[in-house]
Amino acid sequence: MRDKRIGWLLLAPTLIILFMVGVVPFIYVLWVGFHDWNVFSAEAGMVYAGANNYRRLVFDQDFLDAVWRTARFAVFAVGSEIVLGYLLAQLLTRDFPGKTLFRIVHTLPLMIAPIVVGAVWRLLTIPGLGPVPFFLDRWFDIDYRIGQFADQAFLTVVLMDIWHWTPFVTLTMLAGLTSLPKEPLESAMVDGANRFQVFWYVTLPLLRPVILTTVFIRIMDALRTVDEVWMLTGGGPGTATRFVGIHIWRIVFPKTDYGYGSAMSILTLYFTIVVCWLLYVSIMQKRERRPAP
Repeated sequence: MRDKRIGWLLLAPTLIILFMVGVVPFIYVLWVGFHDWNVFSAEAGMVYAGANNYRRLVFDQDFLDAVWRTARFAVFAVGSEIVLGYLLAQLLTRDFPGKTLFRIVHTLPLMIAPIVVGAVWRLLTIPGLGPVPFFLDRWFDIDYRIGQFADQAFLTVVLMDIWHWTPFVTLTMLAGLTSLPKEPLESAMVDGANRFQVFWYVTLPLLRPVILTTVFIRIMDALRTVDEVWMLTGGGPGTATRFVGIHIWRIVFPKTDYGYGSAMSILTLYFTIVVCWLLYVSIMQKRERRPAP
């Protein structure tokens, strides 16, 4: 009993901090979401509106489009990062000249802040100044202008995210590959399985918890992407890259509609929790199915 009290006493500062920076702001945003609050309106302070803000979200086509764009971005970016990260991790399990240098250079994007990543890619893609539009026009005769063409802007944002976060996926995949037991792989090779069969029936099932955990982390990051996209495109052209975070910012700050913005934030958080919960259930079910040693 005394040990439990000491344990809770040691945990108390951390729990208090988590409560103050996590639970209290959430409750406050939830409370604001049930009110109409515009600091420049004639009525000062918050006006209780019930569930009206949440009812508006169901018919807000701009918000629904932002959710769809964010989900599409997350699928393309995270899916590409998983594939590339696995291939690079397989490469790093082998010895080749310059392997150490490659690992150092490959992990450098992880050390750069997202807002700096957006600024760097902005400089690379400015027409008339950046090297990307110059070489695409000279070598492939492509008119590359992310400020005018929506498809180019969306593709560039996806490529930027892939460049930034593929090293993280590579590191997690590499850790998973190096920790795999060798007996199942060797048994499959002895039984005459080819490389694809070994990958599909042995490596992939053993690596599934690592893959799902990596997707779990990256999905949470992708759904709340704001700063690097804001630096690169500002959400444009039009609404091509106006993801949920940028859409909420445009509602809360320029329009000062804090009540409606809070409702959008809560619904976005709920959507993220549901997606991550599904991934978490898949991870836990896989672990429970493992036979006891």
